[in-house]
Amino acid sequence: MNTPRILGTPLSPSATRVMLLGSGELGKEVIIALQRLGVEVIAVDRYPNAPGHQVAHRAHVIDMTDGAALAALIEQEKPDLVVPEIEAIATDTLAELETAGRIACIPTARAAQLTMNREGIRRLAAEELGLATSPYRFASSLAELQAACAEIGFPCVVKPVMSSSGKGQSKLDSAADVENAWNYAAAGGRVDAGRVIVEGFIDFDYEITLLTVRATNGDGETATQFCEPIGHRQVHGDYVESWQPQPMSPRALEAAREIADKVTTNLGGRGVFGVELFVKGDMVWFSEVSPRPHDTGMVTMATQTQSEFELHAKAILGLPVNVALRSPGASAVIYGQLDEPGIAFEGVAEALRVPGADIRLFGKPESFARRRMGVALASADDIDSARARALEAAAKVKPVSGWK
Repeated sequence: MNTPRILGTPLSPSATRVMLLGSGELGKEVIIALQRLGVEVIAVDRYPNAPGHQVAHRAHVIDMTDGAALAALIEQEKPDLVVPEIEAIATDTLAELETAGRIACIPTARAAQLTMNREGIRRLAAEELGLATSPYRFASSLAELQAACAEIGFPCVVKPVMSSSGKGQSKLDSAADVENAWNYAAAGGRVDAGRVIVEGFIDFDYEITLLTVRATNGDGETATQFCEPIGHRQVHGDYVESWQPQPMSPRALEAAREIADKVTTNLGGRGVFGVELFVKGDMVWFSEVSPRPHDTGMVTMATQTQSEFELHAKAILGLPVNVALRSPGASAVIYGQLDEPGIAFEGVAEALRVPGADIRLFGKPESFARRRMGVALASADDIDSARARALEAAAKVKPVSGWK
């Protein structure tokens, strides 16, 4: 039985301390949710003044793929919970510390290890759990990639085994695209593992994120709950808009939940999991899973009684959660458009005049043309209206040079 955690007072001997490894826009919202529950939060990232650094009790900048540096920081801070929020982490170190009883890792160190590497999670889903996935091969050289693509056939998708948000991902239409895809994958991987996955292209109707929450139920046991499915549109593997709820047939929704339940139960622990799935009619294929809040799930700040960030904060603390949908809604990404530090934003007031709209600016210290710098949110009576409102609000926000 999981006993509910006793929550202390921040910056006191009774404090409940949570360390986030990765403190971008998603981590920032988790931190805010934790602080509302009186949790003392330590934010860690690879660069200074990350979004989560700006709202945490303490902030640290380290290379989180450096196992010795990570272990030293954990020993210094002695958190009650260690919460990975990105993939580029020395997960073997987390596993060693968890096995030694020195940390409690969310959801588990094994989950962090498997999902950091697309090879680990794909082999678990397809080969151990027997879930439907696209056909796939792995390659560690250009020659192996050429052979794998020939075997899988075109079109196909190539991704680094370690990356996120579409980085290093390519859709290949012919053998002429293979060498460029290999080079792009090497440049886009979070950790250069020199290895890629080749996936056969599925002619799906749509793709969803099924936020799956493992949290304490009324009996004190860990139980699985599901948020309403989130539809999303991607460009070059990176989400640009999402909406909730995505309409699905009853059979497809049942299949999606069965897949998500099998994967997350195997990974174990507590918290929010973003399970990505392809859907065609009543057929559902597993794609990926993140053992943390998902970027497409930012829409839940406009749609749910408790956002994915509140759900994660409560679940990891052993508290009950509420996954109820409050209203249909949508999100649309606001890109940096400029390559410079400390940009500013015009048009926020105009964006907020769009009915049902809201804006989140992440506060990232440096902008790139395709870097996600904010998100527009909108609620409405139906998802089509919500999508139109979110896109309209996002278009009104104009990044400009911040130098005065």
